[in-house]
Amino acid sequence: MSEQDEFDCVIVGAGPAGLSAALNLARSRSSVLIADSNRPRNAATLKSHGFITRDGIPPIELRGLARAELANYPEVEYLPRAVVSGVARDRDGSHPFTVEIARGTRSRVVTSRTVLLATGLREVFPDIPSLRGFYGMSVFSCVACDGYERSDQRLALIGETSDLHDRALLIARWSANLTVFTNAVAVLTASEEMNLVSRGIRLERRPIGDLEGTRGAISAVRLADGDRIPVTGGFIRPVWVSNLDFIRRADRDALTVDRFDRLSTDRDGRTSIEGLYASGDVASPGPQQLIVAAGAGARTAAIIVQDLIGVSTSH
Repeated sequence: MSEQDEFDCVIVGAGPAGLSAALNLARSRSSVLIADSNRPRNAATLKSHGFITRDGIPPIELRGLARAELANYPEVEYLPRAVVSGVARDRDGSHPFTVEIARGTRSRVVTSRTVLLATGLREVFPDIPSLRGFYGMSVFSCVACDGYERSDQRLALIGETSDLHDRALLIARWSANLTVFTNAVAVLTASEEMNLVSRGIRLERRPIGDLEGTRGAISAVRLADGDRIPVTGGFIRPVWVSNLDFIRRADRDALTVDRFDRLSTDRDGRTSIEGLYASGDVASPGPQQLIVAAGAGARTAAIIVQDLIGVSTSH
């Protein structure tokens, strides 16, 4: 332990939820520490959409603007490339949480009255060799974020989960020229298949060999048997995985999660552990647009302030 400090709130994660929460906490004169591993889920995304006044901005630029704004507030300490290695409750002191943070070879332990988990999620993709070379450029995961630019294109939906039918109907709002690839894994019911076919959506059950294209622009999905299905864009259905291993086992067991292992909270971001909050993608229902995550972070920040002083009132 190189040093020890006390804070009103430690925020784990510096995506839109965490950064928005930090800004609003600082403006409420709360002391804040942000620990950021600098491994955002949207690192490959060139442009983000749907954020009013910032439509089309690269996510890295959006985060940079937010950090520059936070630099104006002495209440906020920002730790880049910092990994939280432990969060545990201290039931005896006025600061109920001990947070262990690692930065390279250095470690730091701080205490905090509250902790906000804004860690986001990790994406697990189907095992397709060249997928990462197209992701964020012509293949995406967020339909609401990137569907508009793919309007009326020849699209692929690739996934291995049970919700491909519903996702296909959503994508068809932007383009009816759609092929759903199950990669020989996902199973659709007979009624789901009939519904897709009735809407002109094609279904391809054979396993995928790889994706084809140049410089990030997809041109075809190549099946394992060598057949090629031409496409000009696509959406991937990832499996999202949360990482809460840094929370002490006894406290992890006390947390309520949904069936996808995302944290269950009340409408204000409170988890089942007093003083521990969650906001953004890590909280149920999961992945949201950046503007939704930022709004959730702001709302949770207001609730943290109210809980810290023991009141229940709006701004």
